[in-house]
Formats: sequence, C-alpha cells, structure tokens
Amino acid sequence: MKKYDVYGIGNALVDTEYEVDDAFLDHAKLPKGIMTLIEEDDRKRLIRLLEHEHEHLAVKQAGGGSAANTMVIASQLGSQAFYSCKVANDPTGDFFVKDLNHAGIDTNLSDEREQGATGQCISMVTPDAERTMTTCLGITNFLSPNELNPDALKHSSYLYIEGYLVSSTTGFQAALEAQEIARTSSVPVSLTLSDPAMVENFKANYEQLLNGGVDLLFCNHDEARLLTGAESVEDCVAGLKDICKSFVITCGKDGSVAFDGQELTTAAGVPTKAVDTTGAGDIFAGAFLHCLCRGLTFSEANELANKSASTLVERFGARLTQEEVDGLLK
Repeated sequence: MKKYDVYGIGNALVDTEYEVDDAFLDHAKLPKGIMTLIEEDDRKRLIRLLEHEHEHLAVKQAGGGSAANTMVIASQLGSQAFYSCKVANDPTGDFFVKDLNHAGIDTNLSDEREQGATGQCISMVTPDAERTMTTCLGITNFLSPNELNPDALKHSSYLYIEGYLVSSTTGFQAALEAQEIARTSSVPVSLTLSDPAMVENFKANYEQLLNGGVDLLFCNHDEARLLTGAESVEDCVAGLKDICKSFVITCGKDGSVAFDGQELTTAAGVPTKAVDTTGAGDIFAGAFLHCLCRGLTFSEANELANKSASTLVERFGARLTQEEVDGLLK
C-alpha cells in the first residue's frame, strides 16, 4: 500500500489578492489574464502602485503556489499528500510552512532553511472574474533536486508536476529528476501546463517532459491550442492523443473533456456566478487526482473536479474552506 496518494512538486508562494479594474491593468501595463514573472524591484513598485497611488487594499493573503493549492484540495478531500518546495528562513516562509502543516500535508521543509525571500504572487481580479497575476519567485526560483524526497515519491500513487517549473533552470531539473524517479518506480506522472504564457515561452521544456513520459496531462483550451497547434477542442483532443496517454482539457464555464486512454468523456460546466477564477485549474486537478486515487473513473473524477472548481470561482481566493469541501461530497 502506498504511503501517499499524491506527491507534488512546485513553487511555494504567498498569494496576495486585490480587486482592480481594466483601467488599472492598462496603467500598470499588465497583460490581462496572464501570469507575468517579475523581479523584487518590480514587485515593490507594483505594491506601491496598488496600495499607495490607487488605494487598493489587499482582499486576502494566503499560502499559495499552483501545485500547493492542488495538494491542499486533495488533502481536504481525504487524500494523503506530500509537497516538495522551497521557502526562505523568513516570516513569510514560516507562514507557508505552518499553512501546509495545518492542511495535513507532509513536506521537505524544516525549521533550518536558507536565507532569502519567500516568493509572492500578486493576483489582481477584475469585475469579470478574470485574474491577472504577477509572480516574484524569490527563493522558490532556486527549487532544485535537493528538495526532492525520493522515498516519499517512490511510495506515492501519483506524481504531480507544476508546469511553472519549466521557467526555472534548477526547477526544471527537479521536475525531470522527479519524473525519472517516478518512471523507475512505476509511479504514474501527471503534469499541468499551468499557463498559456508558459507554453508559449517554454514549449521545448514541456516537450522534453512529455517525451519523458506523462501519464496524465492537465490543461485548459488555450494551453492545449498552443501545445498542439490546433484550434477547436475536438482538434486539440486529436493532437493530445499523440502526445500523452491520458489528459483533461478544461473549458471554463463550458465544462471539461477527459480522455482516459480509451474513452473520451465530457462534463458540463456547473452554472455559477464567477467572481474570481484564481486557482480554479489547481482545484480541478486536485479533486480529479483524489478521485483517481480512490479508484473512481475519469467520468466521475471529471464531475467532482468541475463541481469543485465552480464552487471556488464563486468567491475570492485560490482555495476552498474545509466546510466548502465537505459540502461537495454530500
């Protein structure tokens, strides 16, 4: 019997969310709906622009990072999760460690951590519920194979790789090594493409991971288009069948399609009033993996994952409360 259901590897960030309008994004010269990597000086300037020049107050601050969000929802649903990441020996890092511990997630992190700055993601949400993110990676940009726990990975039911790691030299190496450990230990590999900008700018790195063997790919329609060169969902499905064994394409309010290697299933979108799409893909993947680890079908996983993501976008924040998760299972 496996010790862990899902072993995740990805960035460790503290999320800070603001409500803004399109005019602010234009003023800040930020591409709407896209994640932009920034440096520390840019982060400080953006905070100053948000809070002092335009008087936007933070709506919420919470532990984040794409794959971390995925591990949290999996744990909330009842799966055992392990997360490999990197934070600094600073108050923000302390907050992140306590946050994971509170969620019941095992990790490589300890009280003895390197000096530096823990990463931060600034998420700006417009009235149409679109989220525009800027990420200052800080020390998480130097996530490396040293942060892996091979024994925990070997005793997991699934490996989950955060696609954002393709933008970091050492992070990409950690992803490749984790993939190799999983392959030699017969642990299925799942990968999320994470963001259209990542696929557009680091496609060669994604292709290297996919060529190394990916059992389950998570992506949205925009990411699938960029990866396959196709346009319609149907054509993207045909293209992805040549790339990986199984996959899921999320299509926002239109639901999702999932291919388990033999059969293609669809799940209709759950009617909802979206106010913030931050973390929807992360929550979808965590709920989907939890279902697979419980022996459920792709069709069943697709239904719960859509329901989970739809619940998330009805409010601000990239994670659900335990009470909200419990409600999904009723």
